[in-house]
Amino acid sequence: MKGDSDTRLRHQIASHCLHYPDDVRDRLPLLRQCLDEAPDQGLAGLLEHLERTPPVDAARHYVDVFDTKADRCLHLTWYTDGDTRRRGASLAAVKEEYRRHGFRLTDGELPDYLPVLLEFAALTGEPGRRLLARFRPALVLLHRNLIPLGTPYAPAVAAVLAGVPVSDQARPVAADAPVERVGLEPVLLGYPSRRPFPE
Repeated sequence: MKGDSDTRLRHQIASHCLHYPDDVRDRLPLLRQCLDEAPDQGLAGLLEHLERTPPVDAARHYVDVFDTKADRCLHLTWYTDGDTRRRGASLAAVKEEYRRHGFRLTDGELPDYLPVLLEFAALTGEPGRRLLARFRPALVLLHRNLIPLGTPYAPAVAAVLAGVPVSDQARPVAADAPVERVGLEPVLLGYPSRRPFPE
């Protein structure tokens, strides 16, 4: 069905575009071709930003948007669980869902990272959309927090939301991300993380 294939293609494009800019620069011409097959204004604006912005500026903008404030991070369990033991269980549940469908994480990746969730949705279709739907409230909050910045990432997240169904299994976001650091390994939390950008 074309609607399903278009959604999966948009999820794949968004997955790439929401990665750190240096990781996607070589793929921009291919992503442009893919977007011609499944047009989306929000993704087109972000792709244009990545194409036209010098690498150092694109990297700095990405870090400013996603890596300086926890309430704009791309790790979605942060919104539902904060830095608590509960987050470890949530990460394990997402990882188990990936395992059930033969999807493997690369070394060092956390399973709740939005580009990874989008890649899973692009590859699996309905199972991936169901998983994204669990985090829809987190995506809504992320989008809301991006809007005041006027960043091209805000309409791109809106484009992602447009392909995520409403679900009664969705996990609510915490009013304030709780903190419970006792007994937690820092490597488990994984956020916020500061990426270096070229001088």
